[in-house]
Amino acid sequence: MHYDFTPRGVCSRAIHIDLTDDGKTIEQVSFEGGCNGNLKAVSKLVAGHPVDEIVGILSGNTCGPRQTSCADQLARALTEATAQARQR
Repeated sequence: MHYDFTPRGVCSRAIHIDLTDDGKTIEQVSFEGGCNGNLKAVSKLVAGHPVDEIVGILSGNTCGPRQTSCADQLARALTEATAQARQR
């Protein structure tokens, strides 16, 4: 399952997510914009892990004075993606 998310309040412009067909496991994540090296690392670290695990770890992460971060936006994107998968 593929899902595209437009983050808000961060430097990245888009998050592209591929989940297993049941929507429970992350296959691949990529970001457009943002801190290239850090976001490539995040993408590698989350691949193969359960969505619920990664959402629990990354939710609420902030960036400097911002109340969100690219990691927090990824958690929000994963939550939306799994909700969409459940509706199918």
